[in-house]
Order: sequence, then C-alpha cells, then structure tokens
Amino acid sequence: MVCLACGTAQGQSINKSKFGKGLQFVAADSSFSLKFSTRFQMLYQGVINNGTNEELEDRFLIRRARLKFEGFAYTPKLEYKIELGLSNSDIGNDDPSRFNNADNIILDAVAMWNFAPGWELWVGQTKLPGNRERIISSQKMQFVDRSLLNSRYNIDRDAGLQLHHSHNIGNMLVREVASISMGEGRDITVNNAGGYDYTGKIELFPFGEFEGGGAYVGSDIYREETPKLAIAAAYNFNDNATRSQGQLGDFLSGERDLHTVFADAMFKYRGFSSMAEYARRKAPDGPVVLQSDEGAVEETFVTGNAFNIQAGYLFKTNWEVAGRYTTYNPERTTGLRPQEQYTLGLSKYIVGHSLKVQSDVTLQDQPGRENSYMFRLQMEVAL
Repeated sequence: MVCLACGTAQGQSINKSKFGKGLQFVAADSSFSLKFSTRFQMLYQGVINNGTNEELEDRFLIRRARLKFEGFAYTPKLEYKIELGLSNSDIGNDDPSRFNNADNIILDAVAMWNFAPGWELWVGQTKLPGNRERIISSQKMQFVDRSLLNSRYNIDRDAGLQLHHSHNIGNMLVREVASISMGEGRDITVNNAGGYDYTGKIELFPFGEFEGGGAYVGSDIYREETPKLAIAAAYNFNDNATRSQGQLGDFLSGERDLHTVFADAMFKYRGFSSMAEYARRKAPDGPVVLQSDEGAVEETFVTGNAFNIQAGYLFKTNWEVAGRYTTYNPERTTGLRPQEQYTLGLSKYIVGHSLKVQSDVTLQDQPGRENSYMFRLQMEVAL
C-alpha cells in the first residue's frame, strides 16, 4: 500500500488538504480529480419508560461510518460522487434475520453533468429531491439525528435520472428538480416489482443563496450577515409501490400507489436558524394490505401526515442551544400509533460539522402508552 501511494503521488498533485476537507488529488494532465473523505459517529442512547419499573435501556453504537469519493471525470462539467455506508445502521442490518433484497452498502453512486448554463443531469443513485431534512447530510444536522417526520415519510435514495435547473428572477434564486427512478430504494437486486417513481420540486430563495450552501446545512454555522430564507415544495408519486414506506420499509404482499407532498422552509441570520417541514402521504386505494381474521392490521403502508419545527442559536463560542417539536399522525386505518416529540439539544462545534459533540433529550408522548424519555450523546469525526 505504501509503494502504491508513493507511485500514485508522483503522478498527482495534492492540494487543499486540511482537517475536514479530505484528501484531494488532481491528475497531472487535469483529466480527473479525486477527493477522498471518511467520517463516523459514535452514539450513546438511553431510554426511560415511565412505567412501573422505569428501567433504563441504553446502548453504545457506531451510528454511521462512511467512505466518500467525489470529483470530476474528463471535464470539470462532469462530476461524480460515490458514498459507501459501513455500519449496521447504514446498511439496514441491525436485525440479521431480516433481508430486503437491497445492496445497502452503496449509498450514492451518481454522475452529474453540467450540460448547459443552469442545467445539470444526474444519472445514478442518490437522494431524491424530497424533504429538506433528508437532503441535509447526516454529518451536518442540528440535532443528534433527524426527526420522526423524516423517519416515517422521507423518500430517501433511489436509482434513476434527475434533471436540475436554477435561474434568477430579479434578486430571487429559483431551483427546480424533476426525477424518475425505480421507486424501491437503494440498489434493489431483484426485478422491479412495481412501477416507477416520479418526483418534482421547486425551491425559492427570496434573498439570494445561502453562504456555503447553508440551505442544506443544520445550524447557522456560517453566521449569515443578511437574512436568508429558503421555501420549497415537492410532490412524489410512487406507482405501485411494494415497500411500506415507498423507498423504505418492509416489502409487502400487495402494491399501492403512494402520493407524498412535502413543504418546508429554512431561515438563518447571525447565528439564529429555524426550519419547518410538513409531509403528507396518501394511498387512494387504502393503505392496509393484510389483516388477520380478528381484523388486526398485519401489513400496511405508512400513510398520514407529520409536522416538524425546530430552531436554534449558535453562540460565538460555537456552543448551540436548539429545540424541536414533531407531531406524527398516521391514518387510523393503518393501526399505527400517533406520537409527539419534544426535543432539547446542546451542541459544541469544534471544527464546524467536521468535529463536534452533540447531545439531546426527547420527551416521547404516545396516546395509550406511558411517556418515555430518550437521552443521546454523539461525537462526529469527519476527515
């Protein structure tokens, strides 16, 4: 490996290498570039149920461990990104008795061609243009993890084509995205059992673009000097979906058309940040696929709606206090329980989102059950 590295270094130039920015190489003839980075999250999580025993259930785990490769190929107008997930949580393998016919080690494998000013064609597997919280990298979140809205209704990653366009109307930046994809999530290894998935999104920036792409970065880490606002709406149609959450969840014995609507907004100004999201999913033919003889729901698609709002302030010492409220309201026919969550977070950013320690405590309120409290402490290291 040392010999290979030395031999490679002779034909490459290394530049801009510093903590949090990965290793960056450009070929001697400028025919390609490569940026390699890696990161992981070490998480402690504890849950106390307000029952008669009030026992603590806790664990340590590697929440995420990633390898990422990106750069350009042949021309700077053709960029690529490959991201691999190594932890059990990344590849959906916490329960080894369950398999979903998906090669979940591959998170992203996408080429992005800037074929005309303001236009890009994406080919491969990556995140669909859904809710803002999902598109924000798990490295750059304001809390230890994403909200209940995201875990129930996000449309995650899929393989296919995406067409991106951006332009200005006066001082306002406008971005539009349209995509067609398989509809069953990450790198399915069996034939497509249902139909395709179609997504459209529009996003408005009334006061111009955020610093450092901050519209998809948790917290006002760049301390915007002027107010910045992003407003977006998206619609997703999954034709004959076969998984309970569209691109995620168990494969079910029946198929349904799923319609999902997202709306979100983000605001940042001088250390203060806030974000709100709404999601709603419907299955016109009814979400329930299978019931027992007694009428209990055994298989169902996850439909209903959810709302999430959060805000925080980043002090000049790089400590941040943030709060979040989430309500999840599944359709009654699904038999799933509604839930509300109240979260208070405290974070210390040592080197931005590349080296940080985050903690939060969440009150989980479910009708018909005792309330529970969840405590989390997480360290992020990104090279």
